[in-house]
Amino acid sequence: MRYYLDTNILIFSLLNQRDELNKEIIDLLDDYSNIFYISSIAVRELVLLYKEKKVKHPKFKFIDDLFTAMDVLNYEIKPFTKQHVMTYANIETNEDHKDPNDHMIIAQAISDKIPIISSDRKFKVYESQGLQLVFNKR
Repeated sequence: MRYYLDTNILIFSLLNQRDELNKEIIDLLDDYSNIFYISSIAVRELVLLYKEKKVKHPKFKFIDDLFTAMDVLNYEIKPFTKQHVMTYANIETNEDHKDPNDHMIIAQAISDKIPIISSDRKFKVYESQGLQLVFNKR
């Protein structure tokens, strides 16, 4: 099965913070038959968090180390395309959810018809618009 990883799940995975993941998500991540994608928007968020020193770990001395870790885990970065922008333009955003990065990541998952794994409760609102959410209840 194919899945997108939201930024929070990507960080938990890269930092090996398995205590932040429920058993269902750990089982999905450990299943080698699954394919995991990362939106280029989530990667941009990750880079920003790294630069702001909000993502820290001794094994990530340089930004390149994050990309190496994603390669080792076989995570594929998927570009945000014109089709994704069109979906983004048409989704109805929730008043309580103002994060444009999340909206773009959601639009990409909806457009590609690929479930997304996230810990963000606000994502649930978008299921009625076609988002397939695998929720990481912590």
